[in-house]
Amino acid sequence: MPDRSIEFGKYGARGIKGFEAVARRLDALAGYVATPVTVRRGLLARLHYLTRTDHARAAAREAGLTVTDRTIKAWLQGGRGPSKRNLDKIEAAYRTVRRHNVARHLLGRLNAAGRGTRVEIHPLNQSQVDRPRQRVVEFRTLNVRHWDRVVEAWAAGDDQALDDAWVEQIVDLGSQWGQYEYVTNVGFAA
Repeated sequence: MPDRSIEFGKYGARGIKGFEAVARRLDALAGYVATPVTVRRGLLARLHYLTRTDHARAAAREAGLTVTDRTIKAWLQGGRGPSKRNLDKIEAAYRTVRRHNVARHLLGRLNAAGRGTRVEIHPLNQSQVDRPRQRVVEFRTLNVRHWDRVVEAWAAGDDQALDDAWVEQIVDLGSQWGQYEYVTNVGFAA
């Protein structure tokens, strides 16, 4: 029964898809470089991360950073700077490689040897919806024991698979799970 809110926001409700909130939280747990790629320090941090080993270089090329080693060396030395398009490629490759590198570690922490992780689901914001049209949706908690598909889809950057994996987890809320397709926040720690 996913995607039953075909006209979400028609009456003023606000929120984001649950899987997007989960992806944001996993991104926060991944610990990306905080300095933007447009600042030299941020650029250097990303380039060092993407070029420190042969495995990292191969993963960066696979993720879309297809410039030559000579060009990367010039960027690192400050002789030349990357174009806007290459900055976007560097950022995308960095995020892809970082997600892949931390996925196994996050999975182990979230599964917690079968105990799982407690997840807090904050419902959508209905403050702009007229009273007769408001639903009774409350803050819920859920213990997710199997994060494998969620983390795998997040690491691959596959939104549809992440949505499917997240819906598979929230059906444990019972008959009300459809009310949590859109949320204001999903919180958990690892």
